[in-house]
Amino acid sequence: MTSAADESMGEKRRFAHPLALAYLLVLIGVIAAAGFVVLFGKASDGDPVATLDVTSLAPPRHMAQQKPPPQQPAQQAQDNSNLIGAGPQPTEPNQTPGQTQDQTQSQTPATGPQQQQQALQRQPGQQQALQQQQQPKQGLQLTPQKPATPPVAPTITHAVYAGAALVADPALIEPTANGPLPRIADNGRTPLAVYAPPLPADKRPRVAIVVSGLGISARMTAAAIAQLPPPVTLSFAPYAGDVQHWVSEARRRGHEVLLEVPMEPFDFPDSDPGPHTLRASASEDSNIERLSWSMTRFTGYVGVTNLLGGRFLADSQALEPVMTFLMRRGLMFFDSGTANRSAAPDVARGINAPFVESGVTIDTIETGMEIDRRLTELEARARTLGRAAGSGFIYPVTIERIQVWAQGLPGRGLVLVPVSAIVPGAN
Repeated sequence: MTSAADESMGEKRRFAHPLALAYLLVLIGVIAAAGFVVLFGKASDGDPVATLDVTSLAPPRHMAQQKPPPQQPAQQAQDNSNLIGAGPQPTEPNQTPGQTQDQTQSQTPATGPQQQQQALQRQPGQQQALQQQQQPKQGLQLTPQKPATPPVAPTITHAVYAGAALVADPALIEPTANGPLPRIADNGRTPLAVYAPPLPADKRPRVAIVVSGLGISARMTAAAIAQLPPPVTLSFAPYAGDVQHWVSEARRRGHEVLLEVPMEPFDFPDSDPGPHTLRASASEDSNIERLSWSMTRFTGYVGVTNLLGGRFLADSQALEPVMTFLMRRGLMFFDSGTANRSAAPDVARGINAPFVESGVTIDTIETGMEIDRRLTELEARARTLGRAAGSGFIYPVTIERIQVWAQGLPGRGLVLVPVSAIVPGAN
């Protein structure tokens, strides 16, 4: 009995050590697997709990001695973009209606009202120009790039026409280093009188509309020129390298033209009309220099209007030298009505400058119904005062509603005229 028991106990001792070793190995494996999961995670669980940074480790010697393969050069974009951010510029006007402004322009920065400021946020824009230009409605966010100065036009030695319309008269031009600067001719003729279309022989109340924001988007500029009635005055931003091409096309189609001069808004620089902006805090000489730069971008315009400008137009001390300079150059000033506290009417009256103020901004709300309502308000002002001016931006809906509205205007006892025909004293 004792021998059998001893034999059984000896057999158990022979198996005890291997079993303990096996259990230990299993336990070590489980702990190792758990540690791996904690440190590195599982592919099915997403990101690891911890990572090791090996970027600082030096590469093996044989790898460090190898030269990286040469990179293929990126394809260069064609350098024909609008400096306001509106896109490629065309060589011929695109007259296809209904196209949007994201197809760029006349290219060279935003903000028409909201298009120039968006352009311009809206262009680019344009500051989107305008970029939201624009936005000539003070919410516009222009985000223009600083434009390179376009090549200086050669000296103009003879009259230049676009169709039957005069675009440049040497007698009305002072050659400068920046380009042709308008002036009063030796015989007293002014750009305002010479470049203005003939006044209609019509005694009915006069209505004028100025559409701004041209020269930011090529498609929208072409659509406005082609679709708006010829008596509608068009205003052009100065930044596009081919702006003279568009101005000449507008003149050829019978439109009167204004120059948009960038002026400081209240929320500058959040809304930025672009380089050469007239500033309320700048010196008179500095503002005149910036103004002269804009005035030499193209020829054939009867006057100047503001691109943004809420703060600048509210400062009579900064504004008066500018309006005096324009008057002595034979040009009118059109206040687009986007500045709530504009000092322009008082300044113009004080120096007896040719001046027109927009009484109605027709597309503050960009819907057909609201634009129609504002056009009706403009008609009422014309009947009461004998003449009235309104302003708008080159939104597609604005162009479409002006087209429809103008067709029925004669039947309502009114006549559509260029803005120069609204200047007090115009016959």
